[in-house]
Amino acid sequence: MKVVKFGGSSVAEAEQFKKVRNIIKSDEGRRIAVISAAGKRSKEDHKLTDLLFLCHAHLMYGVSCDDIMDSIEQRFVEIRDALSLSLDIESEFAKLRGKLSKDISADYLASRGEYFTAMLMAEYLGYKFVDAEECVFFGFDGQVDMDKSCAAIKEAYDKYGRIVIPGFYGRAATGKVKVMSRGGSDITGAIAAAAVGAEVYENWTDVSGILMADPRIVKSPKPIEKITYSELRELAFMGASVLHEESVQPVKERGIPLNIRNTNEPDHPGTMIVDAIEKEPDQEGLITGIAGRRNFTIITVSKHEMNTNAMLRRVLEIMERYHAPVEHINLGLDTIAVLASSSALGEGLYGILGDIQKICHPDDVRVQDSISLVAAVGRKMTFRPGTSGQLFKALGEKGVNIRTIAQGADELSIIVGVDNSDFETAVKVLYDGFAV
Repeated sequence: MKVVKFGGSSVAEAEQFKKVRNIIKSDEGRRIAVISAAGKRSKEDHKLTDLLFLCHAHLMYGVSCDDIMDSIEQRFVEIRDALSLSLDIESEFAKLRGKLSKDISADYLASRGEYFTAMLMAEYLGYKFVDAEECVFFGFDGQVDMDKSCAAIKEAYDKYGRIVIPGFYGRAATGKVKVMSRGGSDITGAIAAAAVGAEVYENWTDVSGILMADPRIVKSPKPIEKITYSELRELAFMGASVLHEESVQPVKERGIPLNIRNTNEPDHPGTMIVDAIEKEPDQEGLITGIAGRRNFTIITVSKHEMNTNAMLRRVLEIMERYHAPVEHINLGLDTIAVLASSSALGEGLYGILGDIQKICHPDDVRVQDSISLVAAVGRKMTFRPGTSGQLFKALGEKGVNIRTIAQGADELSIIVGVDNSDFETAVKVLYDGFAV
């Protein structure tokens, strides 16, 4: 039993629909499909969800959105006709146009991309269409009601056997349509997999799994074959473009593997995300993946014979007062260094420095900006003595000056702070030396 989710690029046009059908029909276990709104057909194209949000903006300002709605309807008509389907798109859109006014909710209008795409896919597959309004529910706190949603999805699956569910939206506690954050179809897929206790949750997109490094920096990085949920979380925290945490939690909690696959390369195994990996191939590199983010600021507070605990508490309270999340902390005998995103600090930096002077009475306060964080993430680093030394040596040999160092308590990651100008060099050095 497998739950499959297909992203926008996988259902952008009729030819992509054919690929999806071939994938689903090639495995008897693929019985629940979660479908995103039709995505871009080319770089110059627009996502349907973006166009629907634009329609809502037009309505709010009393501007006609007829041309935009015409283009959206035409997209669906083209897919239907190319696949010789019978869905009466024209009548469905006529109903939708009848609801267009300043009173229509942005969530309802934006959700129609998934709604129509999933209806077409259900007919094409011969599966039962189950509206997300009828099986994905939110509580009054705005969070997904997992128990109620899982029960409804399980009931629909037991009744119909093979179902298609639109992603991205569900029903709020008020009874109205509510959309999730971008990438919400991933969350719907994870909920469906949890609901039926799937053997695996397959997330089909336009890349062959999660890459070991940013392809904009490293030329043709290898995909990661297997990764643990903990490693994935570390990479996501450090800026890697991976799944939203909400789309991972439902399957992680139930021990269901998550497989990232490529609709355009269906034979590629992609990346398998699991709880734990017991046996490791000896030939693989030391690092699972590399990620990083630019533009951080380090604030270093110095005071001779300081009470470190008291000083740290005061500095953190000041940072919190200015809504500046601290990413890392380094402690010395007479110094405390906190690192935060430069954008999060913003103009508040001057207030923070002023308060540190007034409240902490330091001997000195220094500010270093234009700092990047680069993380080497890998479960195997824990069992290899001298890993940190090897990483630092490799960076030093390439002239990369390390400004700060941090290691996670679980030893899954080693994070170095470097100048922004050394960011890409650091990523390449770590990839070439330790990831392959």
